[in-house]
Amino acid sequence: MSRPKKLLARILSGRSDAAISFADLMNILERLGFRHRSKGSHHIFTRPDVRERITLQADGSQAKRYQVKQVRDILTHHGMGDDLDG
Repeated sequence: MSRPKKLLARILSGRSDAAISFADLMNILERLGFRHRSKGSHHIFTRPDVRERITLQADGSQAKRYQVKQVRDILTHHGMGDDLDG
């Protein structure tokens, strides 16, 4: 299994929300087809077929736990657990 697929599996499992790096979370969203734009320290991810907008802010080099949970909820709601290539 590739590194991105392992990381997506970790995010979807919910067992390591505090151990997901901010850069890795952003990379996963971009690989899943989300468009990224920044507004100050806020990183906003959108995708045409996903109604929800994902807004992230770093907590040092780590992603915030509640934001990892929000990403997981959106990905599972839209069935994006297997959409990652590579």
